[in-house]
Amino acid sequence: MRLHLPLIAAALFLAATAQAQTKWDLPTAYPASNFHTENVTQFASDVDKASGGKLKITVHPNASLFKAPEIKRAVQGGQAQAGEILLVNYQNEWQIFGADGLPFLADSYDESLKLYKAQRPVLEKKLAEQGLMLLYAVAWPPQGIFSKKPINSAADLKGVKWRAYSPATSRLAELLGAQPVTVQAAELSQAMATGVVESYMSSGSTGYDTKTYEHLKFFTDTQAWLPKNAVLVNKAAFDALDKPTQAAVLKAAADAETRGWATSKAKNNEYLELLKKNGMTIAQPSSQLKADMQKVGQTMLDEWLQKAGPEGQAVVNAYRK
Repeated sequence: MRLHLPLIAAALFLAATAQAQTKWDLPTAYPASNFHTENVTQFASDVDKASGGKLKITVHPNASLFKAPEIKRAVQGGQAQAGEILLVNYQNEWQIFGADGLPFLADSYDESLKLYKAQRPVLEKKLAEQGLMLLYAVAWPPQGIFSKKPINSAADLKGVKWRAYSPATSRLAELLGAQPVTVQAAELSQAMATGVVESYMSSGSTGYDTKTYEHLKFFTDTQAWLPKNAVLVNKAAFDALDKPTQAAVLKAAADAETRGWATSKAKNNEYLELLKKNGMTIAQPSSQLKADMQKVGQTMLDEWLQKAGPEGQAVVNAYRK
């Protein structure tokens, strides 16, 4: 039997490559076309290139691998090596996760970035205790109110079925006299089509992704807060990588963070234009609505500080410095 040396060499090389290649799953709750998902996909591609194919990250969009509320636990438990979460969703677990969901605490990109810098050291410490690592975080565009009719004051929201996606959005609904209904992003279109949801607060990005303009015709641009998505990695999975691959992951993450914030800013205006083009009326908040919302924001900040204690106060102080 004649052995073909080049073939044997090729087979050995493939076996060695397969052995040396690490595969990660990265679930996210948003559609493949969403800018956060596109950013995370670019991150995975950058890691692949920079690691010379040693680390392959498969992105699973649209809650296809795990539903939004399950992603963090899946990464903690090692069912997925990395994942993207919306930080405010986890406020009940630890109050600081909800800092960027407090209405009118940080209501622009610059303020939001400042808040993130104040929040990041305590975030990293908490995640480390949970066996996790923060790779990067990117803000959503500012949040406004989608509704069936124009909203001129809080009174216009009384009894309205309001989509809540986090503890803060539920509390906001209660304080405004609306009726909170918990609905995740992937189910939002259906909830509007069936009348389960008549109003909600989110960004122009979500409004466009879910074709909200087919159901609700008004968007009041309150710029109430800019919640952040964070990409987390299982610490043990990260520690198992060799040093050059770890460096490749951290570099790609830093690039994704810079790129993500710039994209979010650019996309915000783009999405509002797209909503207009699809027949939605975009309005600035009336002075009465602004005053009502500021009042609710202050109540929520006071409540949050009570629950978050000295740790929360330190974050707010660092942010306001």
